[in-house]
Amino acid sequence: MSPLADHLLHLAFDPGVSPKEGGLPGLSVLKTVVSSINLFGIIAVVGALAVSLGVWAWGHHTGGHQAEANGKKGAVVAAGAALGLGAANGIVAFFSALGSQVH
Repeated sequence: MSPLADHLLHLAFDPGVSPKEGGLPGLSVLKTVVSSINLFGIIAVVGALAVSLGVWAWGHHTGGHQAEANGKKGAVVAAGAALGLGAANGIVAFFSALGSQVH
């Protein structure tokens, strides 16, 4: 074989690695920790949304345009964070499945 063909065969080598449950100890603990972090994030977003909506209303009723704008921004950011936290499993599963199709 030529050196170029040998190099191309080396690049095309499939290591045969795929995600598999049960390979390492502590996987259930890690899942529990990550689920708890997600729950804390969702609870924090609820608080951030409540504060942002309060700032928005306060700014609107007192004529504080800067506070009103900041409340609106905070509400949109909190809604986006809630969307991201809620969709995290689906997003990771989608891209993982998409990535496994690459050959």
